[in-house]
Amino acid sequence: MRSSVEIFDITTGEARVVWQTERLVEAPNWSPDGKFLIINGDGRLYRLGVDGAEPTEIDTGFAGQCNNDHGISPDGNTLAISDKTEFGKSAIYLLPSEGGAPRLVTGNLPSYWHGWSPDGRMLTYCGIRDQVFDIYTISVDGGEERRLTHGEGRNDGPDWSPDGAWIYFNSSRTGRMQIWRVRPDGSDVQRITDSPYGDWFPHPSPDGRHLLVLSYDGDVFDHPRDLDVRLRLMDPEGGNARVLFELFGGQGTMNVPNWSPNGDAFAFVRYSPAS
Repeated sequence: MRSSVEIFDITTGEARVVWQTERLVEAPNWSPDGKFLIINGDGRLYRLGVDGAEPTEIDTGFAGQCNNDHGISPDGNTLAISDKTEFGKSAIYLLPSEGGAPRLVTGNLPSYWHGWSPDGRMLTYCGIRDQVFDIYTISVDGGEERRLTHGEGRNDGPDWSPDGAWIYFNSSRTGRMQIWRVRPDGSDVQRITDSPYGDWFPHPSPDGRHLLVLSYDGDVFDHPRDLDVRLRLMDPEGGNARVLFELFGGQGTMNVPNWSPNGDAFAFVRYSPAS
């Protein structure tokens, strides 16, 4: 199987397979009601029940080139997507979670969605401006974006803490990609990991107890697919870091928020080599 969508229980330390396919699918989100995952594949988004029933396509209107930067709002009513159909570059749109017409949020491109604020009023994302990768926030109503980082290396993968106090992100500002966090107003930047790995895609758990990180070998700079990687769990401040397990994955494994609503499990995608 090319793609295996799985759920890992942090209490038991065991993973179970939800669904497998010969297709390439990526980036599972977990719905706030705990009943389904959202995944992407071939430019489309799909709803996949946690019981493993066959996925059903979500109507995204004209947006037929969705990448793996998508996620459902805290109240479960709205879906954020990143799609390049309209402009040839990734733009962020909102639409009803059950499907519908996308509404453009970001005027500056390209922009890649990564997180909702806990109150559902703001989005955080990676924006590339003049080839510089930085972290931004914007209101769900659109308008002016706020720039939180300023070209200190490559900055990517932001995700909000459940209390709204921090935005976690990965940055190469000290050389190797590591995990950092910043206040939503751009102040108080703190380094979280100091590891021999290339650390990407930090996801705080909904209960505020854990931080989940995808870690490449230290000599891997970007986030390519089809490599041996490991998923690591740590305290929100970076302490007590441990490897949960290793897998063949990378790009697509957990690019976006993937925790269960109660924070006792998370979804991810494991891959087999492309034929």
